[in-house]
Amino acid sequence: MSEVFHAHTNASAAEPFEVGTVRWLRKPGQGGRKALSAGIWEVTPEQAPEAFDLPIHQDESIYIVSGHLRIEVQGGDTFELTAGSMASFTEGAMTRWQVLEPTVEFFVYS
Repeated sequence: MSEVFHAHTNASAAEPFEVGTVRWLRKPGQGGRKALSAGIWEVTPEQAPEAFDLPIHQDESIYIVSGHLRIEVQGGDTFELTAGSMASFTEGAMTRWQVLEPTVEFFVYS
């Protein structure tokens, strides 16, 4: 049986996340697939005033709708991501994130 997932676009649908808030399009485990989830993450520099380490627990692809993030991959490159930028990180990557402007990000965990 096919399922269709729908998300609200209003801010009242946002839930607290580790940092910032998230509006889930598809929550982890929803639809019988543990690995696939997606949503919109919103964060401000006030919510994350310092850079923070984020180990990547499953493959993650992101698209920056608006804002500015700096993401440093341990042993690799540093990325300046602004509106229209995309990045994809593989499971096991160790990253450090810095929120430079209020940011809206679409993400997919797979």
